[in-house]
Amino acid sequence: MNDIIKNIETAELKAEVPEFRVGDTVRVHAKIKEGEKERVQIFEGTVLKRQGGSNRETFTVRKTSNGVGVEKTWPLHSPNVVAVDVVRRGKVRRAKLNYLRDRVGKSAKVKERMR
Repeated sequence: MNDIIKNIETAELKAEVPEFRVGDTVRVHAKIKEGEKERVQIFEGTVLKRQGGSNRETFTVRKTSNGVGVEKTWPLHSPNVVAVDVVRRGKVRRAKLNYLRDRVGKSAKVKERMR
């Protein structure tokens, strides 16, 4: 039974997974379905966390829109996530950036990582 589940999960994985880490500022291109029409909407923000593994892996992105913090969580291998572009690399020392939720303005920024 376990082998059957593993085979199904590996068939659902994307061939190319975008390379990004926690703290990076990313642009997520997500498919939005409105009635009969389908379009791609861009959501740009900081990656707060990546969790899970295999085809269950998800990532959470946070941005501030009109002074209100907005977070969205997407499955990494979902067909609704068209692309993930890295805008800038962030320098962080944690796996989950939950402390950013309480911060506003400059203190909510993440330092840029130099290569």
